[in-house]
Amino acid sequence: MGNAKVIVAGSINMDVVVRAARHPRPGETLLGQSVQFFAGGKGANQAIAAHRLGARATLIARVGDDSFGGSLRAFVSQEGLDTQRVLATGGASGTALITVADSGENTIVVVPGANGALSPVDVEVDIEPGDVLVSQCEIPAQAIEYFFVRGKRPGALTLLNAAPARPLAPALAAAVDILVVNESELATLAGTAVGARDTGTVIAAARSLQSAIGNVVVTLGERGVVACLGPVVKTVPGRRVEAVADTTGAGDGFVGALAARLAAGEPLAQALVFANAAASICVERPGAAASMPTMAEVLAVL
Repeated sequence: MGNAKVIVAGSINMDVVVRAARHPRPGETLLGQSVQFFAGGKGANQAIAAHRLGARATLIARVGDDSFGGSLRAFVSQEGLDTQRVLATGGASGTALITVADSGENTIVVVPGANGALSPVDVEVDIEPGDVLVSQCEIPAQAIEYFFVRGKRPGALTLLNAAPARPLAPALAAAVDILVVNESELATLAGTAVGARDTGTVIAAARSLQSAIGNVVVTLGERGVVACLGPVVKTVPGRRVEAVADTTGAGDGFVGALAARLAAGEPLAQALVFANAAASICVERPGAAASMPTMAEVLAVL
């Protein structure tokens, strides 16, 4: 332990971010303030977050043969990540259309594109004891299940960010060591209402998932984190941030930071505190992958 790898199998998208005073109502056309293009996708964001925080990170992903595909590969390369496992496939790259209101709240429509072509064959990589395998629900479930089941044989740790939320097959759930979800994802997976500010309902819902997955971590935005780690409940208070640019990428910053600290050999309960601080930095600046913090920045707020 201590120098294990973070291997992320997941999505890579071009995020088209539009800023507007507020979100449009159905059927309404609004004039926006600006449009920007950022490399994103949960897989890329989480791999970049882990890499910036000192982990030996690998990204396994697929891009299209369109102009976005070339831009995405170039961005990953510029970040210092190896692009050997960022594979090209015919058709469009994954694209996310993101509207950010002046309030900082965002709405996102993701078109998977090439991400839907990521297969079990693509995730055949060298896995060693102590490596941290990370995935999300923006790629096919069979690829995630194969990746995790195969990774657990040599003793890797598996971390699933179930976003966007969808039912998990029993074989996949059984291969997950740590589940990370937000409130809405938790409600979907648990099939129960979760109170916006009721920690009791959050814990009850997380507990209901523990028959399948032993460690359930729930991110609550500005209210921090509630985690059911086996029989123990750990809460991490939120960190107040002065200016909220937008919340895009905060969850990915959390997951990437958590994976980086686990690969460094830090205990899960301690790694949650670090990851919470990293996520709070992401909301202070625009973009998803672009907003991921460095180790020095996280240590400064801790």
